[in-house]
Amino acid sequence: MRALVTGVAGFLGSTLAEALRGSGFEVLGVDALTPNYDPAVKRANLAGLLADPGFRFVETDLRGADLRPLLDGVTHVAHLAALPGVRSSWGESFRDYAEHNVVATQRLLEAARGRALVKVAVASSSSVYGAARHAPTGEDEPRRPISPYGVTKLATEALVHAYRAEQGVPAVALRYFTVYGPRQRPDMGFHRFFEAGRHGKPVTIYGDGGQTRDFTFVDDAVSATVASLTRETREFAYNVGGGHRVALHEVLDRIEGLVGRRIERRHVEPQHGDPRDTSADTTLARRDLGYEPSTTLERGLSRQWEWQRNI
Repeated sequence: MRALVTGVAGFLGSTLAEALRGSGFEVLGVDALTPNYDPAVKRANLAGLLADPGFRFVETDLRGADLRPLLDGVTHVAHLAALPGVRSSWGESFRDYAEHNVVATQRLLEAARGRALVKVAVASSSSVYGAARHAPTGEDEPRRPISPYGVTKLATEALVHAYRAEQGVPAVALRYFTVYGPRQRPDMGFHRFFEAGRHGKPVTIYGDGGQTRDFTFVDDAVSATVASLTRETREFAYNVGGGHRVALHEVLDRIEGLVGRRIERRHVEPQHGDPRDTSADTTLARRDLGYEPSTTLERGLSRQWEWQRNI
């Protein structure tokens, strides 16, 4: 078995590649090392993998590279490469989001067309639901994104559906809900909160802190992804949530307990595109993927703090 993992230098991608190696896969990892955050951090994520003879890394940009050689001999594809972030997707930067998230996905699916692949798993996001009307939110919830980033993920899913239905590509979309844990991107909330606590600096909170998220530990997200590649998937898309819908101010309280220091909270206006609440109904993932998130929020935060305090 040989897997292609795109976005392999990211925190989810690198953790997935390690899990696939542990499951007996050879792994070809691809990443453009884009400067949305320090590429040195991304290279550090790959340090262990680069010492593994069953892993090979190719630095290339899916928007323009010849993708056919990357798929030679590949049996499974995990397409995680994307430009992340809701707040930064407004304005002129949307062009970059459209290219990295939509154009790159179309090019990869086109290159996959006609090949004898077992499965293609494509990263989507809870952002496709926008301000969902139901909680927990099932996959049949109308997809009405409220950010340009969410729009690109909706377009990504539409491409998955088109290539699955009309070209026979065995593709499935995974709607991740707020993934956290070791190697989390430095621009993401938990990483910023831990850094603030460690260095005694204030944090900016968008809104009143009462907004809730369904937080998913990275190892649980990875287990769902591996299952989507190796088990029969009857559905077009699956929610991947952690089962921990918690208010932001409660998370900060717990982080303060771990770092042993009060964190000053500076509240500003809510950001456009951020839903008030997210909550995943994972019934379908449990049924088809055997998905059972096993990491409590307390344990997950401790794991992230263990890692972050030592980098």
